[in-house]
Amino acid sequence: MKQTRERELKLDVEPGFRLPRLNGRSLAPRVFVSRYYDTPDHRLARHGVTLRCRTEKRRPLWQVKLPRRAARLELELPAASSSLPDELRRLLRVYTREANLVPIATLRTRRTGILVRERGRPVAEVVLDSVAVLDGRKVKRRFREVEVELVGAGDEQTLERLGALLRSSGATRSEEAPKVFRALGLNFSVDINPPDRAALPLDRVLAVMGSHLEAIRSHDPGTRLGDDPEELHQMRVATRRLRAILRAARPMFGPRPVKALRKELAWLGTTLGGRRDLDVMHGHLRDEVATLDPQDRGAGRGLLRRLETARVRAREDLLTALDSSRYFTLLDTIEATVAQPLVVNPDVSLVDVAAREWRKLRKAVKALPEAPADADLHQVRIKAKRARYAAELAAPEAGHPAERFGDRVKKLQDVLGEHQDAVVAEACLRDLARDAPGPRTGFVAGLLVERQHSRRQAARAAFAECWPEVQRRGRKAFS
Repeated sequence: MKQTRERELKLDVEPGFRLPRLNGRSLAPRVFVSRYYDTPDHRLARHGVTLRCRTEKRRPLWQVKLPRRAARLELELPAASSSLPDELRRLLRVYTREANLVPIATLRTRRTGILVRERGRPVAEVVLDSVAVLDGRKVKRRFREVEVELVGAGDEQTLERLGALLRSSGATRSEEAPKVFRALGLNFSVDINPPDRAALPLDRVLAVMGSHLEAIRSHDPGTRLGDDPEELHQMRVATRRLRAILRAARPMFGPRPVKALRKELAWLGTTLGGRRDLDVMHGHLRDEVATLDPQDRGAGRGLLRRLETARVRAREDLLTALDSSRYFTLLDTIEATVAQPLVVNPDVSLVDVAAREWRKLRKAVKALPEAPADADLHQVRIKAKRARYAAELAAPEAGHPAERFGDRVKKLQDVLGEHQDAVVAEACLRDLARDAPGPRTGFVAGLLVERQHSRRQAARAAFAECWPEVQRRGRKAFS
Protein backbone atom coordinates (compact mmCIF):
# COMPACT_ATOMS: atom_id res chain seq x y z
CA MET A 1 0.00 0.00 0.00
CA LYS A 2 1.49 3.34 -1.04
CA GLN A 3 1.98 5.93 1.72
CA THR A 4 2.58 9.66 1.24
CA ARG A 5 2.49 12.63 3.60
CA GLU A 6 0.25 15.28 2.11
CA ARG A 7 0.63 18.96 2.96
CA GLU A 8 -1.85 21.19 1.21
CA LEU A 9 -3.74 24.46 1.40
CA LYS A 10 -7.41 24.76 0.47
CA LEU A 11 -9.05 28.03 -0.59
CA ASP A 12 -12.64 28.87 -1.54
CA VAL A 13 -13.36 30.53 -4.89
CA GLU A 14 -16.34 32.10 -6.61
CA PRO A 15 -17.79 30.69 -9.89
CA GLY A 16 -15.84 33.05 -12.17
CA PHE A 17 -12.43 32.51 -10.55
CA ARG A 18 -9.45 31.68 -12.77
CA LEU A 19 -6.00 30.58 -11.70
CA PRO A 20 -3.41 33.38 -11.96
CA ARG A 21 -0.37 33.03 -14.17
CA LEU A 22 2.09 30.73 -12.44
CA ASN A 23 5.56 29.59 -13.43
CA GLY A 24 5.35 25.95 -14.50
CA ARG A 25 3.47 23.68 -16.85
CA SER A 26 -0.21 22.92 -17.19
CA LEU A 27 -1.47 19.63 -15.84
CA ALA A 28 -3.67 17.45 -18.01
CA PRO A 29 -7.37 18.04 -17.21
CA ARG A 30 -8.91 15.27 -15.16
CA VAL A 31 -12.40 14.04 -14.28
CA PHE A 32 -12.92 11.53 -11.48
CA VAL A 33 -15.73 10.31 -9.28
CA SER A 34 -15.13 9.75 -5.56
CA ARG A 35 -17.45 7.63 -3.47
CA TYR A 36 -16.90 8.23 0.25
CA TYR A 37 -17.50 5.64 2.96
CA ASP A 38 -18.10 5.92 6.69
CA THR A 39 -20.19 4.35 9.41
CA PRO A 40 -23.79 5.62 9.59
CA ASP A 41 -22.85 7.72 12.66
CA HIS A 42 -19.71 9.15 10.93
CA ARG A 43 -17.07 7.58 13.17
CA LEU A 44 -14.32 8.21 10.63
CA ALA A 45 -15.30 11.83 10.06
CA ARG A 46 -15.37 12.51 13.80
CA HIS A 47 -11.66 11.71 13.87
CA GLY A 48 -10.78 13.61 10.70
CA VAL A 49 -10.40 10.42 8.63
CA THR A 50 -11.68 10.02 5.08
CA LEU A 51 -12.12 6.81 3.09
CA ARG A 52 -13.01 6.92 -0.58
CA CYS A 53 -12.90 4.99 -3.79
CA ARG A 54 -11.80 7.30 -6.59
CA THR A 55 -12.63 6.08 -10.09
CA GLU A 56 -10.85 7.66 -13.04
CA LYS A 57 -10.95 6.23 -16.55
CA ARG A 58 -12.78 3.21 -15.07
CA ARG A 59 -9.87 2.44 -12.74
CA PRO A 60 -10.78 2.33 -9.04
CA LEU A 61 -8.27 3.51 -6.45
CA TRP A 62 -8.97 3.31 -2.72
CA GLN A 63 -7.63 6.13 -0.58
CA VAL A 64 -7.51 6.67 3.19
CA LYS A 65 -6.43 10.01 4.65
CA LEU A 66 -5.38 10.29 8.29
CA PRO A 67 -4.76 13.56 10.17
CA ARG A 68 -1.14 14.48 10.99
CA ARG A 69 -1.28 17.91 12.64
CA ALA A 70 -0.96 20.38 9.72
CA ALA A 71 -0.58 17.53 7.22
CA ARG A 72 -2.31 14.26 6.37
CA LEU A 73 -1.04 10.73 5.76
CA GLU A 74 -2.49 9.35 2.54
CA LEU A 75 -2.71 5.60 1.95
CA GLU A 76 -3.52 4.29 -1.54
CA LEU A 77 -4.62 0.81 -2.55
CA PRO A 78 -5.31 -0.02 -6.21
CA ALA A 79 -8.16 -2.47 -6.50
CA ALA A 80 -9.74 -4.70 -9.12
CA SER A 81 -13.23 -3.43 -8.27
CA SER A 82 -15.04 -0.73 -6.33
CA SER A 83 -15.96 -3.18 -3.54
CA LEU A 84 -14.49 -2.16 -0.19
CA PRO A 85 -11.38 -4.30 0.43
CA ASP A 86 -11.26 -6.29 3.68
CA GLU A 87 -7.73 -4.97 4.16
CA LEU A 88 -9.09 -1.46 4.62
CA ARG A 89 -11.86 -2.63 6.94
CA ARG A 90 -9.22 -4.19 9.21
CA LEU A 91 -6.97 -1.16 8.91
CA LEU A 92 -9.65 1.19 10.24
CA ARG A 93 -10.98 -0.99 13.07
CA VAL A 94 -9.59 1.39 15.67
CA TYR A 95 -12.30 3.82 14.55
CA THR A 96 -15.11 1.63 13.26
CA ARG A 97 -14.84 -1.49 15.44
CA GLU A 98 -17.52 -3.83 14.09
CA ALA A 99 -19.76 -1.16 12.52
CA ASN A 100 -20.49 -1.37 8.79
CA LEU A 101 -18.84 1.03 6.38
CA VAL A 102 -21.42 2.34 3.92
CA PRO A 103 -21.41 4.92 1.10
CA ILE A 104 -22.20 8.40 2.46
CA ALA A 105 -21.57 10.65 -0.54
CA THR A 106 -20.56 10.63 -4.20
CA LEU A 107 -18.66 13.56 -5.71
CA ARG A 108 -17.62 14.22 -9.31
CA THR A 109 -14.58 16.47 -9.68
CA ARG A 110 -13.34 18.27 -12.78
CA ARG A 111 -9.75 19.33 -12.18
CA THR A 112 -7.39 21.65 -14.01
CA GLY A 113 -4.13 22.98 -12.69
CA ILE A 114 -0.45 23.79 -12.93
CA LEU A 115 2.70 22.10 -11.70
CA VAL A 116 4.55 25.08 -10.26
CA ARG A 117 8.33 25.21 -10.62
CA GLU A 118 10.83 27.41 -8.82
CA ARG A 119 14.52 27.52 -9.80
CA GLY A 120 13.87 24.70 -12.22
CA ARG A 121 12.41 22.35 -9.60
CA PRO A 122 8.77 21.35 -9.01
CA VAL A 123 7.46 22.71 -5.70
CA ALA A 124 3.66 22.43 -5.77
CA GLU A 125 0.58 21.46 -7.70
CA VAL A 126 -2.03 24.21 -7.83
CA VAL A 127 -5.38 22.83 -8.96
CA LEU A 128 -8.84 24.26 -9.47
CA ASP A 129 -11.56 21.73 -8.64
CA SER A 130 -15.17 22.06 -9.78
CA VAL A 131 -17.11 19.64 -7.61
CA ALA A 132 -20.60 18.25 -8.14
CA VAL A 133 -22.34 16.47 -5.27
CA LEU A 134 -24.34 13.65 -6.84
CA ASP A 135 -27.59 11.93 -5.92
CA GLY A 136 -27.65 9.09 -8.39
CA ARG A 137 -27.25 10.91 -11.71
CA LYS A 138 -28.65 14.17 -10.41
CA VAL A 139 -26.49 17.04 -9.16
CA LYS A 140 -27.61 18.15 -5.68
CA ARG A 141 -25.04 20.88 -5.22
CA ARG A 142 -21.94 22.41 -6.76
CA PHE A 143 -18.90 24.17 -5.32
CA ARG A 144 -15.39 25.11 -6.37
CA GLU A 145 -12.11 25.22 -4.47
CA VAL A 146 -8.41 25.63 -5.08
CA GLU A 147 -5.89 23.22 -3.62
CA VAL A 148 -2.16 23.84 -3.31
CA GLU A 149 -0.28 20.62 -2.57
CA LEU A 150 3.45 20.60 -1.94
CA VAL A 151 5.62 18.34 -4.08
CA GLY A 152 9.35 17.92 -4.59
CA ALA A 153 11.30 20.85 -3.13
CA GLY A 154 8.23 22.71 -1.87
CA ASP A 155 8.11 23.85 1.77
CA GLU A 156 5.94 25.93 4.09
CA GLN A 157 7.27 29.17 2.57
CA THR A 158 6.15 27.91 -0.85
CA LEU A 159 2.68 27.32 0.55
CA GLU A 160 2.56 30.81 2.06
CA ARG A 161 3.71 32.52 -1.15
CA LEU A 162 1.27 30.66 -3.38
CA GLY A 163 -1.56 31.15 -0.90
CA ALA A 164 -0.95 34.92 -0.82
CA LEU A 165 -0.88 35.06 -4.62
CA LEU A 166 -4.14 33.12 -4.93
CA ARG A 167 -5.88 35.29 -2.35
CA SER A 168 -4.77 38.42 -4.17
CA SER A 169 -6.43 36.90 -7.26
CA GLY A 170 -9.78 36.46 -5.52
CA ALA A 171 -9.54 33.22 -3.57
CA THR A 172 -10.62 33.33 0.08
CA ARG A 173 -9.72 31.38 3.19
CA SER A 174 -11.57 28.12 3.74
CA GLU A 175 -12.13 25.84 6.72
CA GLU A 176 -9.61 23.40 5.17
CA ALA A 177 -12.16 20.60 5.50
CA PRO A 178 -12.19 17.53 3.22
CA LYS A 179 -14.55 17.81 0.26
CA VAL A 180 -16.94 15.25 1.71
CA PHE A 181 -17.31 17.32 4.89
CA ARG A 182 -18.27 20.30 2.78
CA ALA A 183 -20.64 18.24 0.67
CA LEU A 184 -22.50 16.88 3.71
CA GLY A 185 -22.26 19.97 5.88
CA LEU A 186 -20.17 18.15 8.50
CA ASN A 187 -18.23 20.21 11.00
CA PHE A 188 -15.98 17.77 12.82
CA SER A 189 -12.50 18.85 13.84
CA VAL A 190 -9.66 16.92 15.46
CA ASP A 191 -7.32 18.87 17.72
CA ILE A 192 -4.28 16.96 18.95
CA ASN A 193 -2.32 20.11 19.71
CA PRO A 194 -1.43 21.16 23.28
CA PRO A 195 -4.37 22.59 25.26
CA ASP A 196 -4.92 26.26 25.96
CA ARG A 197 -2.22 27.59 28.27
CA ALA A 198 -4.88 29.37 30.33
CA ALA A 199 -6.80 26.16 31.06
CA LEU A 200 -7.28 25.03 34.66
CA PRO A 201 -4.93 22.22 35.77
CA LEU A 202 -7.60 19.49 35.61
CA ASP A 203 -8.79 20.66 32.18
CA ARG A 204 -5.20 20.76 30.97
CA VAL A 205 -4.51 17.22 32.13
CA LEU A 206 -7.70 15.91 30.50
CA ALA A 207 -6.95 17.77 27.25
CA VAL A 208 -3.45 16.28 27.11
CA MET A 209 -4.85 12.82 27.81
CA GLY A 210 -7.36 13.28 25.00
CA SER A 211 -4.68 14.41 22.58
CA HIS A 212 -2.56 11.33 23.32
CA LEU A 213 -5.57 9.05 22.89
CA GLU A 214 -6.22 10.63 19.50
CA ALA A 215 -2.54 10.15 18.60
CA ILE A 216 -2.76 6.45 19.46
CA ARG A 217 -5.79 6.09 17.20
CA SER A 218 -4.22 8.17 14.44
CA HIS A 219 -1.06 6.06 14.29
CA ASP A 220 -2.84 2.71 14.69
CA PRO A 221 -3.47 2.16 10.94
CA GLY A 222 0.14 2.98 10.02
CA THR A 223 1.38 0.68 12.77
CA ARG A 224 -0.78 -2.12 11.42
CA LEU A 225 0.64 -1.61 7.95
CA GLY A 226 4.20 -1.72 9.28
CA ASP A 227 5.80 0.07 6.32
CA ASP A 228 6.90 3.19 8.22
CA PRO A 229 8.61 2.57 11.60
CA GLU A 230 7.79 6.14 12.64
CA GLU A 231 4.10 5.22 12.91
CA LEU A 232 4.85 2.59 15.54
CA HIS A 233 7.27 4.96 17.29
CA GLN A 234 4.69 7.74 17.59
CA MET A 235 2.01 5.33 18.81
CA ARG A 236 4.38 4.06 21.49
CA VAL A 237 5.36 7.61 22.50
CA ALA A 238 1.70 8.59 22.93
CA THR A 239 1.08 5.48 25.04
CA ARG A 240 4.05 6.15 27.29
CA ARG A 241 3.23 9.82 27.68
CA LEU A 242 -0.35 9.02 28.61
CA ARG A 243 0.80 6.57 31.27
CA ALA A 244 3.34 9.06 32.67
CA ILE A 245 0.73 11.82 32.84
CA LEU A 246 -1.68 9.56 34.72
CA ARG A 247 1.11 8.81 37.18
CA ALA A 248 2.06 12.47 37.66
CA ALA A 249 -1.55 13.65 38.03
CA ARG A 250 -2.80 10.67 40.06
CA PRO A 251 -3.64 12.83 43.15
CA MET A 252 -6.42 14.37 41.04
CA PHE A 253 -8.22 11.09 40.40
CA GLY A 254 -9.61 8.08 42.19
CA PRO A 255 -6.64 5.76 42.82
CA ARG A 256 -8.12 2.43 41.72
CA PRO A 257 -9.28 3.42 38.21
CA VAL A 258 -5.97 5.20 37.52
CA LYS A 259 -3.93 2.24 38.75
CA ALA A 260 -5.89 -0.16 36.54
CA LEU A 261 -5.60 2.13 33.53
CA ARG A 262 -1.86 2.58 33.98
CA LYS A 263 -1.48 -1.20 34.17
CA GLU A 264 -3.22 -1.64 30.83
CA LEU A 265 -1.19 1.18 29.26
CA ALA A 266 1.96 -0.58 30.48
CA TRP A 267 0.78 -3.73 28.68
CA LEU A 268 0.22 -1.80 25.44
CA GLY A 269 3.53 0.05 25.77
CA THR A 270 5.40 -3.21 26.30
CA THR A 271 3.68 -4.79 23.30
CA LEU A 272 4.53 -1.84 21.06
CA GLY A 273 8.05 -1.67 22.49
CA GLY A 274 8.81 -5.30 21.65
CA ARG A 275 8.75 -4.53 17.94
CA ARG A 276 9.98 -0.93 18.20
CA ASP A 277 13.14 -1.87 20.12
CA LEU A 278 13.97 -4.50 17.50
CA ASP A 279 13.41 -1.95 14.72
CA VAL A 280 15.85 0.48 16.33
CA MET A 281 18.38 -2.26 16.95
CA HIS A 282 18.09 -3.59 13.41
CA GLY A 283 18.64 -0.14 11.91
CA HIS A 284 21.70 0.50 14.06
CA LEU A 285 23.29 -2.91 13.49
CA ARG A 286 22.60 -2.73 9.77
CA ASP A 287 24.60 0.48 9.61
CA GLU A 288 27.38 -1.07 11.71
CA VAL A 289 27.57 -4.16 9.48
CA ALA A 290 27.90 -1.92 6.43
CA THR A 291 31.14 -0.48 7.88
CA LEU A 292 32.78 -3.89 8.48
CA ASP A 293 35.59 -5.17 6.33
CA PRO A 294 34.27 -6.94 3.21
CA GLN A 295 35.28 -10.39 4.48
CA ASP A 296 33.21 -9.85 7.64
CA ARG A 297 30.02 -8.46 6.14
CA GLY A 298 28.58 -11.86 5.20
CA ALA A 299 28.71 -13.03 8.80
CA GLY A 300 27.26 -9.70 9.90
CA ARG A 301 24.34 -10.08 7.50
CA GLY A 302 23.77 -13.55 8.94
CA LEU A 303 23.34 -12.00 12.38
CA LEU A 304 20.87 -9.51 10.91
CA ARG A 305 18.83 -12.33 9.37
CA ARG A 306 18.51 -13.95 12.78
CA LEU A 307 17.41 -10.61 14.20
CA GLU A 308 14.85 -10.29 11.41
CA THR A 309 13.26 -13.55 12.56
CA ALA A 310 12.74 -12.01 15.98
CA ARG A 311 11.23 -8.90 14.37
CA VAL A 312 8.70 -11.02 12.46
CA ARG A 313 7.62 -12.76 15.66
CA ALA A 314 7.32 -9.41 17.47
CA ARG A 315 5.16 -8.03 14.67
CA GLU A 316 2.85 -11.04 14.83
CA ASP A 317 2.46 -10.51 18.58
CA LEU A 318 1.78 -6.81 18.00
CA LEU A 319 -0.94 -7.40 15.42
CA THR A 320 -2.59 -9.99 17.66
CA ALA A 321 -2.67 -7.43 20.47
CA LEU A 322 -4.11 -4.68 18.24
CA ASP A 323 -6.94 -6.98 17.18
CA SER A 324 -7.75 -8.04 20.73
CA SER A 325 -10.74 -6.99 22.80
CA ARG A 326 -8.26 -5.97 25.53
CA TYR A 327 -6.85 -3.23 23.30
CA PHE A 328 -10.22 -1.84 22.28
CA THR A 329 -11.46 -1.95 25.87
CA LEU A 330 -8.39 0.06 26.87
CA LEU A 331 -9.17 2.76 24.31
CA ASP A 332 -12.79 2.89 25.47
CA THR A 333 -11.65 3.22 29.09
CA ILE A 334 -9.31 6.10 28.27
CA GLU A 335 -12.09 7.87 26.37
CA ALA A 336 -14.52 7.38 29.26
CA THR A 337 -11.92 8.64 31.74
CA VAL A 338 -11.37 11.81 29.73
CA ALA A 339 -15.12 12.38 29.33
CA GLN A 340 -16.17 11.56 32.91
CA PRO A 341 -13.15 11.27 35.20
CA LEU A 342 -13.47 10.22 38.82
CA VAL A 343 -12.01 13.42 40.28
CA VAL A 344 -11.11 13.59 43.97
CA ASN A 345 -8.97 16.76 43.97
CA PRO A 346 -9.19 19.09 40.94
CA ASP A 347 -6.99 21.72 42.60
CA VAL A 348 -3.74 19.76 42.59
CA SER A 349 -0.86 22.09 41.68
CA LEU A 350 0.91 20.86 38.55
CA VAL A 351 3.92 22.96 39.55
CA ASP A 352 4.14 20.99 42.79
CA VAL A 353 3.81 17.76 40.81
CA ALA A 354 6.66 18.79 38.50
CA ALA A 355 8.81 19.89 41.45
CA ARG A 356 8.28 16.51 43.08
CA GLU A 357 9.34 14.64 39.94
CA TRP A 358 12.40 16.89 39.65
CA ARG A 359 13.43 16.12 43.23
CA LYS A 360 13.09 12.39 42.57
CA LEU A 361 15.33 12.69 39.53
CA ARG A 362 17.92 14.72 41.44
CA LYS A 363 17.89 12.23 44.32
CA ALA A 364 18.37 9.29 41.93
CA VAL A 365 21.37 10.91 40.25
CA LYS A 366 22.89 11.90 43.58
CA ALA A 367 22.66 8.29 44.77
CA LEU A 368 24.59 6.95 41.76
CA PRO A 369 27.99 5.41 42.58
CA GLU A 370 31.09 6.53 40.71
CA ALA A 371 30.66 3.67 38.23
CA PRO A 372 26.87 3.11 38.10
CA ALA A 373 25.37 -0.11 36.85
CA ASP A 374 23.51 -0.09 33.55
CA ALA A 375 20.25 -0.74 35.40
CA ASP A 376 20.83 2.30 37.63
CA LEU A 377 21.24 4.57 34.62
CA HIS A 378 18.10 3.10 33.07
CA GLN A 379 16.15 4.02 36.20
CA VAL A 380 17.52 7.56 35.99
CA ARG A 381 16.31 7.69 32.40
CA ILE A 382 12.79 6.68 33.50
CA LYS A 383 12.79 9.39 36.16
CA ALA A 384 14.07 11.91 33.60
CA LYS A 385 11.09 11.14 31.36
CA ARG A 386 8.68 11.60 34.23
CA ALA A 387 10.31 14.89 35.20
CA ARG A 388 10.14 16.13 31.61
CA TYR A 389 6.49 15.26 31.08
CA ALA A 390 5.52 16.78 34.43
CA ALA A 391 7.44 19.97 33.55
CA GLU A 392 5.56 20.21 30.27
CA LEU A 393 2.25 19.98 32.14
CA ALA A 394 3.37 22.68 34.58
CA ALA A 395 4.89 25.03 32.01
CA PRO A 396 1.79 27.27 31.61
CA GLU A 397 2.06 28.09 35.33
CA ALA A 398 5.81 27.78 35.90
CA GLY A 399 6.70 29.67 32.72
CA HIS A 400 9.91 29.67 30.70
CA PRO A 401 12.12 28.17 33.44
CA ALA A 402 10.05 24.97 33.29
CA GLU A 403 10.21 24.94 29.49
CA ARG A 404 13.98 25.35 29.51
CA PHE A 405 14.26 22.64 32.13
CA GLY A 406 12.16 20.33 29.95
CA ASP A 407 14.43 20.98 26.96
CA ARG A 408 17.53 20.11 28.99
CA VAL A 409 15.97 16.99 30.46
CA LYS A 410 15.07 15.82 26.95
CA LYS A 411 18.76 15.98 26.01
CA LEU A 412 19.61 13.99 29.12
CA GLN A 413 16.89 11.50 28.26
CA ASP A 414 18.26 11.12 24.73
CA VAL A 415 21.79 10.49 26.06
CA LEU A 416 20.55 7.82 28.46
CA GLY A 417 18.38 6.39 25.69
CA GLU A 418 21.51 5.95 23.58
CA HIS A 419 23.13 4.19 26.52
CA GLN A 420 20.18 1.84 27.00
CA ASP A 421 20.02 1.07 23.27
CA ALA A 422 23.69 0.04 23.43
CA VAL A 423 23.05 -2.16 26.48
CA VAL A 424 20.14 -3.91 24.77
CA ALA A 425 22.03 -4.26 21.47
CA GLU A 426 25.02 -5.83 23.23
CA ALA A 427 22.82 -8.37 25.00
CA CYS A 428 21.01 -9.14 21.75
CA LEU A 429 24.28 -9.66 19.88
CA ARG A 430 25.46 -12.12 22.47
CA ASP A 431 22.19 -14.05 22.10
CA LEU A 432 22.41 -13.99 18.30
CA ALA A 433 26.01 -15.20 18.37
CA ARG A 434 25.17 -18.13 20.64
CA ASP A 435 25.05 -21.32 18.59
CA ALA A 436 25.81 -19.31 15.43
CA PRO A 437 27.44 -21.37 12.69
CA GLY A 438 31.18 -20.92 12.14
CA PRO A 439 33.92 -19.01 13.98
CA ARG A 440 33.62 -16.01 11.67
CA THR A 441 30.15 -15.21 12.98
CA GLY A 442 31.37 -15.30 16.57
CA PHE A 443 34.30 -13.07 15.66
CA VAL A 444 32.06 -10.51 13.95
CA ALA A 445 29.62 -10.57 16.85
CA GLY A 446 32.55 -9.81 19.15
CA LEU A 447 33.54 -6.84 17.00
CA LEU A 448 30.02 -5.47 17.15
CA VAL A 449 29.78 -6.07 20.90
CA GLU A 450 32.96 -4.05 21.39
CA ARG A 451 31.43 -1.19 19.42
CA GLN A 452 28.38 -1.26 21.68
CA HIS A 453 30.68 -1.11 24.69
CA SER A 454 32.34 2.00 23.25
CA ARG A 455 28.91 3.45 22.56
CA ARG A 456 27.94 2.94 26.20
CA GLN A 457 31.10 4.63 27.43
CA ALA A 458 30.52 7.62 25.17
CA ALA A 459 26.95 7.94 26.48
CA ARG A 460 28.16 7.79 30.08
CA ALA A 461 30.62 10.61 29.39
CA ALA A 462 27.88 12.66 27.73
CA PHE A 463 25.62 12.07 30.76
CA ALA A 464 28.30 13.44 33.09
CA GLU A 465 28.60 16.55 30.92
CA CYS A 466 24.86 17.03 30.57
CA TRP A 467 23.77 16.66 34.18
CA PRO A 468 25.16 19.91 35.68
CA GLU A 469 23.07 22.04 33.29
CA VAL A 470 19.96 19.94 33.96
CA GLN A 471 20.52 20.46 37.68
CA ARG A 472 20.94 24.20 37.24
CA ARG A 473 17.73 24.46 35.19
CA GLY A 474 15.83 22.31 37.65
CA ARG A 475 16.79 24.50 40.57
CA LYS A 476 15.73 27.64 38.71
CA ALA A 477 12.38 26.15 37.73
CA PHE A 478 11.31 24.38 40.90
CA SER A 479 13.42 25.44 43.89
